[in-house]
Amino acid sequence: MDISTFLNPVRQSLIENVRLRHPRQIGNSIVIFKEGDVFPALDEMDIAIIGVEEERLAIDNEGCGRGADAIRAALYPLFNHWRGINIVDLGNIKTGFEVKDTYFALNKVMMTLLKFHIVPVIIGGSHDLTFPIYQVYEHIGKLVNITSIDPRFDIGADNEAINSDSFMSHIILHKPCYLFNYTNIGYQNYYVDKDSIALMKQLLFDSYRLGLVKEDIEMTEPLIRNADIVTIDASAFRASDMPGVKNVSPNGFSGVEGCVMTRYAGLNQKVSSIGFFNYNPLFDVNSLGANNLAEMVWYFIDGFSFRQNDFPTEKNRDDFTRYIVQLENFEDIVFLCHKITERWWIDLSIKNEDKERYERHHFIPCSKLDYDIAMRSEVPDRWWQFYQKIM
Repeated sequence: MDISTFLNPVRQSLIENVRLRHPRQIGNSIVIFKEGDVFPALDEMDIAIIGVEEERLAIDNEGCGRGADAIRAALYPLFNHWRGINIVDLGNIKTGFEVKDTYFALNKVMMTLLKFHIVPVIIGGSHDLTFPIYQVYEHIGKLVNITSIDPRFDIGADNEAINSDSFMSHIILHKPCYLFNYTNIGYQNYYVDKDSIALMKQLLFDSYRLGLVKEDIEMTEPLIRNADIVTIDASAFRASDMPGVKNVSPNGFSGVEGCVMTRYAGLNQKVSSIGFFNYNPLFDVNSLGANNLAEMVWYFIDGFSFRQNDFPTEKNRDDFTRYIVQLENFEDIVFLCHKITERWWIDLSIKNEDKERYERHHFIPCSKLDYDIAMRSEVPDRWWQFYQKIM
């Protein structure tokens, strides 16, 4: 499929207005689909940047459709440190006559990129764009995990039409369902009703309060390592670091914490798409929000450049140290630790016979803390949660 029909090239005036004085700056060292250019070949690309200007389903956030070019302008002056990583900026998805037309275009572009094993980095637009991103994975035929950095669950009210605050309920209820797990990182209690928190537990989804995560940002690493799709709401960050949000909060993650988490996402060989949404340049101050998001994109690419094949499989099982923890009056819990990266996994492959459906979810990312908990004769929450899902 010729996906160029769904894309508008990057405006030449944007490139000319960016301060590019060194050949290693991103704007000078990646392939950019510019006005007047032939659409670039994709066969050797590793990462594709895609802007989206769709904002019609944004709740009280008019202007977020302009976010893509603002983030792009902040990204281009940063330096490219990644020899051997081929990056292309494909411009912006054409905004359709109706929102569903934009969804269709984004879906088709992403489908082609994933077939080429290219990781899309989506910038701009409203958070409901996570829905067409999720729909792409129907064609893969495998269950997927979504990790969202967001102060809300975006579940919405009963029977609420899809928008930037309700798209997750549409993903959960979508048929056929390919969602295995949803993880929310950084929800803020005062933005979430108790029924939604109870529903997350009932569905065996993960949700981690902002205060808990900020005490130890490293706890997000195994949560993000379990994701296929990472989706980030700009409102997850505090006002001092992310003024480019209309309904900004004084509380949230710092820009540094955002960079840590996006680097974790880049390191995760399972992550095949990431999106940055709800940023609104109309409310930004000195482009601070755009610069923070551009740096998060930078750290995602940096993490990507260090990816290692440490996902457990039958072929590489000798790369792991295997620990079997025997609990009294309970079945054994099997842990794996990669001998080089020292990242930990829980092995549930022997617990389920439906290998075709669950093969990508037999190995659950965890931390050494989960192993330590098991050694105290306690059952780790992550083991129990995913045991119930698979069994």
